[in-house]
Amino acid sequence: MRLSLSALLLIACGPHMAFGQAAPAAGSDRPFAQLEAEIGAANAAPGPRTVPAKVVPVPDTVSPQFRTAVAAPYRVPAWNANPPDAAAWKALVDKLAAAGAATLPALREKLGVTSQAAVIGGVKAFVIQPRQIPEANRNRLLLHIHGGGYVYNPGESGTLEAILMAGLGGFKVISVDYRMPPDAPYPAAMDDATAVWRAMQTMQKPQNMAVFGTSTGGGMTLALMLRAKAEGLPLPAAIGLGTPWADMTETGDSYRTNEWVDNVLVSYSGYLTPAAKLYAAGRDLKDPQLSPIYGDFTGLPPALLITGTRDLFLSNTVRTHRKLRAAGIEASLQVFEGLSHAQYLFTPDAPETTEAFGEMAKFFDAHLGR
Repeated sequence: MRLSLSALLLIACGPHMAFGQAAPAAGSDRPFAQLEAEIGAANAAPGPRTVPAKVVPVPDTVSPQFRTAVAAPYRVPAWNANPPDAAAWKALVDKLAAAGAATLPALREKLGVTSQAAVIGGVKAFVIQPRQIPEANRNRLLLHIHGGGYVYNPGESGTLEAILMAGLGGFKVISVDYRMPPDAPYPAAMDDATAVWRAMQTMQKPQNMAVFGTSTGGGMTLALMLRAKAEGLPLPAAIGLGTPWADMTETGDSYRTNEWVDNVLVSYSGYLTPAAKLYAAGRDLKDPQLSPIYGDFTGLPPALLITGTRDLFLSNTVRTHRKLRAAGIEASLQVFEGLSHAQYLFTPDAPETTEAFGEMAKFFDAHLGR
């Protein structure tokens, strides 16, 4: 039996769509032809890009475990917090820290990891390691700098990423519990990270060490490299930059393209703006110790960078990668499908989390001495 063109189109489009009727645009209930004319006219001249209002579906290209994280609502009250004073900031931070820390003993047990509080270089820290360190990593040591916008994750609550690296990567990790605003704005955090890195020079050879962190931790890792260069300290063999907050000035394409799509940070106008002001305490946000993207990357260690297609800091990560490459630094950029900001930290059972830490562990293994 031969079918007419109209019949074939009806089969292809489905019974709800008559011949000659334009299909709805992806993510929209409006016909494509209507959007084509309207949005085409809005973008007919050079300038900012106008896009239609649309619904962005949960991708079916991620694991079932990770799909739950992608579909999750915004993280309230963390993403849009703007407490009126220092006491209110500290109350919120303490509340969230207690909730976060309560989940960590079970995760350590599951991953076979131990955690011990310590003071290193005069700074509070945690020593986190597998119960059985692989032979290849027994003479290696990592410094971890936690994220949280310079205000969140004090104490044990800041060790989540270090636990995942120790458990999934098989490394001994020192996680620095740096001081934070509102009590201790810049340069307290960088002073603490530098003091711990200086003290670690007596523990292991720099060529056997790496520094890593996510978000604020990624930005601070870069800033630490710039400061170590300036102060003549040895640099590590490699660095791991998880979606680094490399620029506090809200510069970059994804601050707009991924706004309201990223379900972790959501918008720079949420807590990030007041947190940046708290930390900077009036200092120029383009100071490379605050926004290391404006520093000199010459001579930095090889770097692995991680981000995702929905990450508000996608541009931060991409710009950092390009600047490292321009400086002649070996740099590997890993972009994960559907990932909002640092979301691999919040889904420890997802294959994407295992893959992210596996990529970093392999990168460190390739660059660190034994």
